Amino acid sequence: MRDARRGPANAQTMVGDRPRLLFVVTEDWYFLSHRLALAHAASRAGYRVAVATAPGPKVSQITAAGFEHFALPSMTRGGTNPLFEALNVVELARVFRRYRPDLVHLVAIKPTLYGSIAARLVAVPAVICAFAGMGYLFTGQSLKRQAMRMVAEAGYRYCICGRENVSVILQNRDDRHFFVERGFAHAEQIHLICGSGVDIARFSPPEAVAEGAPVVICHSRMLWDKGIGELVEAARILRQRGRDFRLLLVGASDPENPAAVPDQTLQNWHNEGVVEYLGRRDDIPELLARSHIACLPSYREGAPLSLIEAAACGLPIVSCDVPGCREVVEHRENGLLVPKQQAAALAQALDQLLVDRALRQRMGRASRRIAEQRLADHRVHDETLALYRTALSRCRA
Repeated sequence: MRDARRGPANAQTMVGDRPRLLFVVTEDWYFLSHRLALAHAASRAGYRVAVATAPGPKVSQITAAGFEHFALPSMTRGGTNPLFEALNVVELARVFRRYRPDLVHLVAIKPTLYGSIAARLVAVPAVICAFAGMGYLFTGQSLKRQAMRMVAEAGYRYCICGRENVSVILQNRDDRHFFVERGFAHAEQIHLICGSGVDIARFSPPEAVAEGAPVVICHSRMLWDKGIGELVEAARILRQRGRDFRLLLVGASDPENPAAVPDQTLQNWHNEGVVEYLGRRDDIPELLARSHIACLPSYREGAPLSLIEAAACGLPIVSCDVPGCREVVEHRENGLLVPKQQAAALAQALDQLLVDRALRQRMGRASRRIAEQRLADHRVHDETLALYRTALSRCRA
């Protein structure tokens, strides 16, 4: 067990050995989809990399990729019982003592809150708190959300704000302003890195555009907060106008999220014929290659990976004029932005692209250019690894 009084005397692992990096992510599948490439980049850069997630069916894929895995049995996104939630801090502190990381990279709201507390308890030298948007807590005003939000905000102010060994990664400018304004972090702690990056070789425009009725694809968790209800209503409006198109809903519902669209509702929409519900799929590049328009009418995002992948595949995008989405979509350049929660406006934007093939092609080319210039994974990895080096150098000092 590391003696918390030693502090940076942990330099044996930072200087004489490979620095130890630990990713903390709630779920195994999210690590694989959003952070696996970064973990490989860190390993190539000389880090010894491990991963901590809740137990899940894809843990074997993490270990098969060459990374040590630590299970966090209490880590669930939907849990709200205070006593049970407190176990997360205990489990994380135990993992930190066992692995002795020089740097922990905490991803999303719960891992950043509990992980930053545990990191203080066991004196982890360097902490990166990465927020992929503000999530469920900050997209509604129910009493339950307000109470949970108060707890999270107090934790951020105590464990993040002003801590010299804590850096924050945010994905858009709106969240940076929000963090500074609410006192969650000082401006100098915050680093803007747009998304988790996309492999622009794997996600690339098809050689030939698919023929037939235009295909609109929405790749997302099936949550009301993602605008799925408004998208289905927009599809009904368009079908009433006689438009010929297909709407693919790709992604699973999320029973741990209170905003989950019930599976039965999704199946009813599919049976009605208003959408084609495909569920979770692993062939996203192939589906994007057969699509003509990407759509994500979310209420708030960090920098949505699904839209970044769609941009890399050269698709025009329809989304909402909200934080995160406007980091990927430049209005009238590579897509159209509409007000959130307005099905009629969403239908009108989709209609513009459905009837104008030339507009789709022009915006699609702009999407690919934006992906190459700002969103490619090697750019994101370089920026993140530079932050790691800065954080570790600060610890040595």
